Parts: sequence; structure tokens; C-alpha cells
Amino acid sequence: MPKNPPEGMPRVSPYLFYRDIPAALEWLHKAFGFRTRMTVPGPEGKVMHAEATLADGVVMMGPASDEQETRSPRDLPGVNQSLYVYVDDVDAHCRRARAAGARVTQELQDMFWGDRIYSARDCEGHHWTFAQCVKRVPPEELHPPRA
Repeated sequence: MPKNPPEGMPRVSPYLFYRDIPAALEWLHKAFGFRTRMTVPGPEGKVMHAEATLADGVVMMGPASDEQETRSPRDLPGVNQSLYVYVDDVDAHCRRARAAGARVTQELQDMFWGDRIYSARDCEGHHWTFAQCVKRVPPEELHPPRA
């Protein structure tokens, strides 16, 4: 019996839909540091599936399609999902993303739960938050700041 999940796959993997998967793969590499792990050609030579990695994380992606009722954020009003990704140096990561043209929607800040984060949109509007744990906060000490 094969290993489940397969070697090199995390138990949970987000699956994102893009209008232009090759352009998204290139953009995700340049801005966020992802590496293309695989692409699977479909009919007419278009990519029907792709996988990109960052450290031990995997993001899978497929084409936005009316027939399959899958949508890129470009096709939707507002944010309908978000990805939360830990990186080793969130400040450097933010500088890289900004230099590559990422639209930073939340500036770098330290959060009450102990992470330093920023948020950005990718080339098609997917919402990403990148974080670095800078302090361990026990659950009983988690208290949001008062407005």
C-alpha cells in the first residue's frame, strides 16, 4: 500500500485557481520565493495542474474555468480565502514581495499572538499573509488589544 499522504506532500494543501497558471508560477517565484515542482499539460497545451513549494509547504493550482465553476479572485468581488504562510525572515520576505510588485495590504506588524506578519495580494488577487513567530504566547495569555 502506498504511503498516505504521498512522500513530499503535507496532509493539507491549498488548491488555488488562476486564469494564467504559468504567469502565476513565475510571479509566485519572483515575489514570494516559491519553486515550481511540477506542471501537468492539459488539452491544447495549457497547464491543467501545477504545484509550487516553499520549504515544506505545497500549493496546488488549476485553471479558473467556467465549465468547472472554478474562479480566480479576478472573477470575484472581494476576498473569499486567505493563506497563512510561515517564513524564516518576514521582513526580508516583505521587501522581496514589494520589490516584485506585490500589493501589500497590511504592513509589517507584531501581533498579540506572537507572530510578526504582513499581508499581500498576488498577481491575480489571492490573499496571502506571511508570518514569522517572534514570541511564544501561551493560550491563556492570548488577549487581543482593546480598541
